[in-house]
Amino acid sequence: MNVKEEAVENFQSQWSNAEKVAFRISFIYFFLLAVPLDWKYYKTVFSINWLDLHYGDFFNPAHYLPGFFAENSFLNLAILLVIAIIGGLIWGLIGKEKKEYNALYYWIRVIVRYRLALGLIAYGLIKFFPLQSPLPSISNLNTQYGDFSDWKIFALTLGVVPGYQSFLGLVEILGGLLLLNRRTTSIATLIIIPFTGNVFMSNLAYGGGEAVYSFYLILLALFLFAFDAPRFYSLLTLEKPTIPNRFHPTFQLKWQQYGRLGLKVFFIFFFVILFGFKTRNGYHNDPYQYPKAPGLTNAAGIYNVAEFKINNQAVPYSPVDPVRWKDVVFENWATLSIRSNKPVIIDSTNVEEINENDKDRVYEFLGSAGRHYYSYKIDPAAQVLNLENRNKNYPADKFQLHYNRPDSATIILFGINSDRDSVFVRLEKINKKYLQTEIRKLGRRGSPKL
Repeated sequence: MNVKEEAVENFQSQWSNAEKVAFRISFIYFFLLAVPLDWKYYKTVFSINWLDLHYGDFFNPAHYLPGFFAENSFLNLAILLVIAIIGGLIWGLIGKEKKEYNALYYWIRVIVRYRLALGLIAYGLIKFFPLQSPLPSISNLNTQYGDFSDWKIFALTLGVVPGYQSFLGLVEILGGLLLLNRRTTSIATLIIIPFTGNVFMSNLAYGGGEAVYSFYLILLALFLFAFDAPRFYSLLTLEKPTIPNRFHPTFQLKWQQYGRLGLKVFFIFFFVILFGFKTRNGYHNDPYQYPKAPGLTNAAGIYNVAEFKINNQAVPYSPVDPVRWKDVVFENWATLSIRSNKPVIIDSTNVEEINENDKDRVYEFLGSAGRHYYSYKIDPAAQVLNLENRNKNYPADKFQLHYNRPDSATIILFGINSDRDSVFVRLEKINKKYLQTEIRKLGRRGSPKL
């Protein structure tokens, strides 16, 4: 058998009309998907403090999604496709004589490869260092299961197994690194498509906020896979000898060779090594899902509301009373959560974003009812806590409370609420142990006593 005669050609010297039409549309579409053309994107990039980089400065630009018409919507992808079809048809009228687009096809694949690699590595790092889904907060551990949204249950479940989360991140990082070499791109897509497909389906099933972005990554991966799909079909299904497509431009000038190598080295150093280093530091010193401002000293824990008064009138405990508090949680950071029968409008804004400002770190109360979460500022001299409801649906819900600590297990709060009513609360700390904490103390082979 003459292998060269039976094998698929290395690359086509002349394309069919259908192939040229499909390419023109695909080129415009994936260029619009991969290359940021939104002025807000560049405003974000140019506002970065390059002398004091935070790992969010890497992740947020890498998380770019075209959003010209609506934020985080499939509509953007559909409208861009319409634009690409119109542009492709116009291109066809102008360039009828063109026989093939091998060079342009190569370069658009390079752009898509690096764009997809950037997105995967960025997500992989915040999973490998388990930041995306952290361990549940004390408030989360003391919230009834039915008060969580489907997405929050999924996130908390992933958070309690950081080892598994790190493994998921490693898979994404591996897929991203394989994309940096064109010879391993097909292997990368065979990892990425099923993995990201599972992420996409999970977001649909649990109401996550990353369905559009994960679908966007799948589109990029499918485009790259399509290049070698005919050769896979020829080799694996038809069982014919198949030669890989080896078309790539030659770089004859020294500056071209060094420039190509320099860009790849810069990408690896900046988006893999430096980003990885900053993310590791963030994991140990500044995890982005929870606020970083310290809370009231030695107050972290859950407290029973032993006494509650409104306008000097004692309010006895009642599970259905919307006014009386049931329990209060002080976190290690400056968040206080109150469980009561007062309704909560759930904030379901769960699109992934890394914020440095505490007020924008909203993970702890997203997808959660049953509790109202308050950030607070401490005036230690006057012994005053100024509370503000963290939920964007309650901008006027504020307290100004004096605090007194007669002993290590008791906190007395008194002051006024947003309705100018006087409030008096006596809190008694509950000595409650948590499995995740005890396991960390004793190790997996220990026998915790709760």
